[in-house]
Amino acid sequence: MSFAGLRVLSLESRRAREMEALIVRHGGVPFVAPSVKEKAIGENEAVLEWAEQLAAGAFDMTVLMTGTGLAYLRDAVAPRYTRDTFAEALGRTTLVSRGPKPVVVLHELGLKAHLIVPEPNTWREMVPLIAGRPERRITVQEYGKPNAEFVTALEANGSRVTPLAIYRWELPDDQGPLREAVRRIAARDCDVAVFTTSVQLVHLLQVAQEMGLTGEVMEALSNDLVIASVGPIMDAALAERGLKPDIVPAHPKMGILMRAAADQSAIAFAGKRKQRQTT
Repeated sequence: MSFAGLRVLSLESRRAREMEALIVRHGGVPFVAPSVKEKAIGENEAVLEWAEQLAAGAFDMTVLMTGTGLAYLRDAVAPRYTRDTFAEALGRTTLVSRGPKPVVVLHELGLKAHLIVPEPNTWREMVPLIAGRPERRITVQEYGKPNAEFVTALEANGSRVTPLAIYRWELPDDQGPLREAVRRIAARDCDVAVFTTSVQLVHLLQVAQEMGLTGEVMEALSNDLVIASVGPIMDAALAERGLKPDIVPAHPKMGILMRAAADQSAIAFAGKRKQRQTT
């Protein structure tokens, strides 16, 4: 099966070229508009203060949400701590990795995760796993935005939680492609929209609002385009805005998502077209 010539729009940023190649490989016509810039928080005194606490043994457990964040953290403490000193202090805590990506950076530091949270590794799956552990002084390396619900849930189990912001998600410097993505969705100049992270939808709608096209974009996503979602976290972000994915892969991986989208998009798009014709 393939996209059979359908016009496939993606908002992928870090792996934009890979996404474009996957769409072409599966028979689609791609338009990839980077929608997110990861920006490390510069001159972050809070990180150095956190590192002092880590070195002093203030934490029993470190929850690593992303490999990117751990890499930024490693570099952010470098002005005050050598890599070996940082790794030694980090290794004295129980290391919890949200999925496999932090494991790679831990390996570079000579460390191993004590607990790797399996798919779909949302914070809701993480809470009971952590709650079953004895550690109660927990620090959480955040991803691109704060997760107050996760922190609150951990605190409800009697933990003292110290979140640490390392980087934030921002709009890209060049918003031209993202604005073009808004225009294409509003004009139905694409057939399939692929979402691999929730911030893509946030930024899409933010730019749509600035362009005065929120209604048109939401109408197109609701009724006309096929929506392919990478998994539960993305599904929840869509649901918060009243949207429902048409395609969700068996596992939340980009390659698996694209195979599922290629297999199912033509049928899903034909079904939406038929529904439009009968309403």
